[in-house]
Amino acid sequence: MRLHVFVPTVTVTTHKNVKLSGVAVFTEIYQVTGPVERFCRQIAGNGFIVACPESYHEFEPLGTVLKYDEAGTDLGNRYKIEKELKAYDEDATLTLDYLANHPNCNGRLGATGMCLGGHLAFRCAFDPRVLASVCYFATDIHSATLGKGKKDDSLVRSKEIKGETIMIFGKFDNHVPVAGRQLIYKTLLENGVDFGWVELPAQHAFIRDELSKGRYDPPLTKICFEVLLETFQRRLVLGLGGTADDKGPLVC
Repeated sequence: MRLHVFVPTVTVTTHKNVKLSGVAVFTEIYQVTGPVERFCRQIAGNGFIVACPESYHEFEPLGTVLKYDEAGTDLGNRYKIEKELKAYDEDATLTLDYLANHPNCNGRLGATGMCLGGHLAFRCAFDPRVLASVCYFATDIHSATLGKGKKDDSLVRSKEIKGETIMIFGKFDNHVPVAGRQLIYKTLLENGVDFGWVELPAQHAFIRDELSKGRYDPPLTKICFEVLLETFQRRLVLGLGGTADDKGPLVC
């Protein structure tokens, strides 16, 4: 498996021994594309060590990027259900292991991703080392169809999430319809997961800033990135507890 690693400039210039929090970033079905690289660099530029695995290393040569076209989409969707679920989880574990052992990492870890990667970040959060996760328009959670056999256990296992998770969706997402989003919300609530929910007037993949079929929405992308930074800053940098730790007084 190849990891793409992104670090703040200060770790290789003026502050080589600085200790920062780590973030695992999981890709959409096209692997580490231009938009994914830029997303990783933005996170790293805000003071995090970032590691992004290639999800389809079992099927494609290292460094392969699938095109944002019909052929690339079909191939990515095919690989998505040919790969074993346990192999996805192994990739996540290895990515967290790498971050935890990085010389500039302080051991506080988070996860994020988009589309397929949103689902993988959700599963990555089953690992108790993950203090916070931000899942962008995570596909297949509601239908339990990730991996070979199209029978995953992500929603069932959501009770294992010990950190805070943020779920982000577009209101017009045809990959995760209203009923699917409602099922995810209801299950997280019933399982006592510490979660936040962001649903905006957008379509699927609205943060993809390249070949997004007209779906890219810069203002909403900015809002979501601020949510990501706030969550990671609070949980990974400041080390504060989750939103469920102290509900505070009932003040009107």
